[in-house]
Amino acid sequence: MDKRLQVPITEEEARSLRAGEKLLLNGVIYTARDAAHKRLTEQQEKGEMLPVDMENIAIYYAGPAPAKPGQVIGSCGPTTSGRMDLYAPKLMAWGQTMMIGKGLRNEKVIEAMQKYGAVYVTAIGGAGALLSKCVTEMACTAYEDLGAEAIYKLTVKDFPVIVTIDCLGNNLYETGKQEYAEKKV
Repeated sequence: MDKRLQVPITEEEARSLRAGEKLLLNGVIYTARDAAHKRLTEQQEKGEMLPVDMENIAIYYAGPAPAKPGQVIGSCGPTTSGRMDLYAPKLMAWGQTMMIGKGLRNEKVIEAMQKYGAVYVTAIGGAGALLSKCVTEMACTAYEDLGAEAIYKLTVKDFPVIVTIDCLGNNLYETGKQEYAEKKV
């Protein structure tokens, strides 16, 4: 059964989620890929004010395609999360509570999730057109010059994800393989 969750979420809410839970996200998420993460980090290092409040933010690793007439957004599937691993611990230290993407995360990211109380959820790769139907509003928030890699504020309704790594370090990429191997024997 899917659990409906209002985003953004607090650290306490993130700490309550467990690997394997299926969620339907409702509320506000932001898109940001590696170019935006790099720029956020550079701005913070210069002591400049960030263009978005990082407290309790949910960041979707996606670069939306342009919308066709009559659409809010074009295809918006997840990109490979590992490309953000260099930056993710910093953003969690600034208050980020949810990362949305696809693929494995490194140990430093998982350690930061445990320390700061963040959660990693995955969206279905290859289903960008379907996921775009869950977006009811979109607005560019920062770095418009980056095009698809700009930061976009998305309002979502019943956006499907699965908790893949929780703040306890439970990791479906590991447990899923183990369960499959045990069933296969």
